Amino acid sequence: MLLLGRCRSLTRLPLASQRHQVTRAAAACAVRLCSSSRDEQRRQQHADSPSWRRLAGLLAGTLAGTGAVLVYGLHHQEAEQADAIPVQTIKRTSSLPIFSQEEVTKHRSVQDGVWVTYKGGVYDITEFVNMHPGGDKILLAAGGALEPFWALYAVHNQEHVLEILSEYKVGELSAEDVKKQQAVKSSDPYSSDPERHPVLRINNLKPFNAEPPPEILSDSYVTPSAFFFKRNHLPVPQVDPASYQLLVEGLPGGALSLSLEDLKTRFPKHTVTATLQCAGNRRSEMNKVKQVKGLNWGIAAISNATWSGAKLRDVLLAAGFGPDVAQWARHVQFEGLDKDVTGTTYGASIPLNKAVSEEGDVLLAYEMNGEDLPADHGFPVRVVVPGTVGARNVKWLGKIIISAQESSSHWQQNDYKGFSPTTDWDTVDFKSAPAIQELPVQSAITTPADGAVVDRSAEELTVKGYAWSGGGREVVRVDVSLDGGKTWQVARLRSSDTGQAPEPSPPPGRAWAWKLWEVTAPLPAQAQELQIVCKAVDNSYNMQPDTVAPIWNLRGVLSNAWHRVTVKIREDEE
Repeated sequence: MLLLGRCRSLTRLPLASQRHQVTRAAAACAVRLCSSSRDEQRRQQHADSPSWRRLAGLLAGTLAGTGAVLVYGLHHQEAEQADAIPVQTIKRTSSLPIFSQEEVTKHRSVQDGVWVTYKGGVYDITEFVNMHPGGDKILLAAGGALEPFWALYAVHNQEHVLEILSEYKVGELSAEDVKKQQAVKSSDPYSSDPERHPVLRINNLKPFNAEPPPEILSDSYVTPSAFFFKRNHLPVPQVDPASYQLLVEGLPGGALSLSLEDLKTRFPKHTVTATLQCAGNRRSEMNKVKQVKGLNWGIAAISNATWSGAKLRDVLLAAGFGPDVAQWARHVQFEGLDKDVTGTTYGASIPLNKAVSEEGDVLLAYEMNGEDLPADHGFPVRVVVPGTVGARNVKWLGKIIISAQESSSHWQQNDYKGFSPTTDWDTVDFKSAPAIQELPVQSAITTPADGAVVDRSAEELTVKGYAWSGGGREVVRVDVSLDGGKTWQVARLRSSDTGQAPEPSPPPGRAWAWKLWEVTAPLPAQAQELQIVCKAVDNSYNMQPDTVAPIWNLRGVLSNAWHRVTVKIREDEE
């Protein structure tokens, strides 16, 4: 994936002699690179080509801590322990020159050339740094080994990534220096991650991303913290609550620093029950239409919890927010304490109106389900933005910035956006689409599971699931069909656990929590197989689309088509 060599370096390694098979397109690309190294106009044309832009995005995204393009590549594979992933070894070749680490270290700038090492190989990436924005981040690896960077993103140890890298090899590292590198084992940035419940279904191990079995979701209106889906972009930071400080910047009075104790004692404690959903929830269904880039989430990248903390509005008012600021400010930016190897933190932003509205209910939460936030969910403080995509609910919150601009974070600008089904990685322009904030109406069947078998003697079948809509829009109806959508039944909705008094209907525009639903129906007499379908309707009469294909997009986000499961009926033995 990751490194494109400098043209003059490729002349040392003829394409015909390479051991890895290269596509005609890649070979042609390499030839164009070499022949145009002294032709500025043609080099610029190459820099603007779709194939180069795609590879550029892969590299810049990776070292910036992204997940948009390849960090979550091969998402159809199950997560494995990073150390267990087989790595393609690039064999030494006597035709390549041998370099010492001292020689490699001399190449740490565009003027002197930008070289890096990986598993004993030496690679020249100067041309890439020259041509593309984001090169300053790549320079952090210049003159040294890539392994510490890739330790953050274990999924890079994949055959196709290493094949691309091998095309830009210019030499071998001396045996003595290879031994020195092997003796200095980089610490695993994920070694201090918390323990997780084994019931979780892992989509990616490092960083950790997992969802609960779907049937657990409908067993409890409030999802237990241990089963709440886990969505991490980077290693879980270790934060000392005693020394924790939250900075609030961008207001006339100057920066305000608040300790955890300040948040608990200086501001009223508010509690909100709110559902969080990953933008990629149900991405696996888009993969069935056409492969997308991203973690292969099922239907359980969504959960519901009770959050407690200070209102963001109260904190901003205490920091000096007023009508004068409202004249120019448009966004509230959040920065987490989780960082990649370059020091880049996770970041996002929400519209100012949402942040300061009394009805927005945005919290600086320090409790989840009545207890301190668990480490995976943002301890000691996270933002909870009810009705908004999970990506804006920044965990391990370190800084709040009032600004006229959106967050410049990769995850705000170059990820978590929706596109037309016709847009691909060669043509995508992330600046052309707004960042996802509110999510569309959603529902899914949690039980029975797809492929389940029921006995005819049961006579009836109970179908359960969840439904939710973004922006505080309340789900008012869920329709369920047992025959693929020919006929429908209206499910019973509930906003509390079975046996408990139902929660009062929320004020208009403040329905932050999901509805669980259930329908029990007789088994059709002649049917041998049931095509169960569900679809939700919110109080703005937004409805789910019936199929996935028209809403397919290259990142696999906003997947909310009718959810379908197939159940077989087993006839009773005579």
